[in-house]
Amino acid sequence: MPLTADDIDRFEASRPRLEAIAYRLLGSAAEAEDAVQETFLRWQGADVDRIEVHEAWLTKVLTNLCLNHLTSARARRETYVGEWLPEPLLAGDPMLGPADTAEQRESVSYAVLTLMERLSPNERAVYVLREAFDYPHREIAEILDLTEAASQQIFHRAKKHVADGKARTEIDAAAARRIVEEFLAAATSGRTEPLVRLLTEDAISVGDGGGKIPVRTKAFEGAVAVATFLRGLFKPGEAKRTLLGGLPAVYAWTANGEPAVVAVVDGRVVGIMCMEVTAEGLAAFRNQVNPDKLERATVQWAAVDHGEPLFAM
Repeated sequence: MPLTADDIDRFEASRPRLEAIAYRLLGSAAEAEDAVQETFLRWQGADVDRIEVHEAWLTKVLTNLCLNHLTSARARRETYVGEWLPEPLLAGDPMLGPADTAEQRESVSYAVLTLMERLSPNERAVYVLREAFDYPHREIAEILDLTEAASQQIFHRAKKHVADGKARTEIDAAAARRIVEEFLAAATSGRTEPLVRLLTEDAISVGDGGGKIPVRTKAFEGAVAVATFLRGLFKPGEAKRTLLGGLPAVYAWTANGEPAVVAVVDGRVVGIMCMEVTAEGLAAFRNQVNPDKLERATVQWAAVDHGEPLFAM
């Protein structure tokens, strides 16, 4: 039976929530959109009048599509060139989803999305549904065909994995900008020492070029090694301009709720560096330069007033 206008409206009302769930599960905006569209096709083919709780039905279908995708994605990532990092989303992107609680904001941070790669698909689903969307374990159990006790056990195990011993510091947009500006001042000073003072002793820096932009396949580890790399990264050079197709303009911004450096060439986002802030200092720099994972950011960037760049490389 064809969907009525009310049936379509009901799905569209759920779309933002479904996209936010799918993005957290998959770490990719493009893949999240595909999963939501496939959910709509399943909705289109269902006997909607016989579905008692539409939101629960849609969430179950979407979650299981994402779980299937995660299982196959793990195999594909074994052949991925270099490190795989999630697709960053700039501040204001509706796919970031709810941000009313500290748990919701934490669940979509770039640091946590990266850590969630350690989880099994089931652990990831339970963590996202419980932590970010406050689903009761009874409903999560129904969605994933588990017992309620199993859902609780999986959640506690997943939360322990994600915690990883580092207490991340939650900051607002103004503080994020100050952190980025201080960092860039140190990175462009021409000296390593000012950068080292901003970093934790065990700081890391990792990049994702997807085989399209050359990046080091192994993370830089330790404050001195990371500072040395970052000093060189922000040093102007003709090779960088040639590689990126022009002179990158550098902005202070936020991505996934974390301080971020955004590099833009002729309106195209060519790099996003997400910075993990802890009480001890800057603990991690996760650099996304894979062009495939910056297409949505470029669209979002064009829609906001981003002001003047801090400098150009």
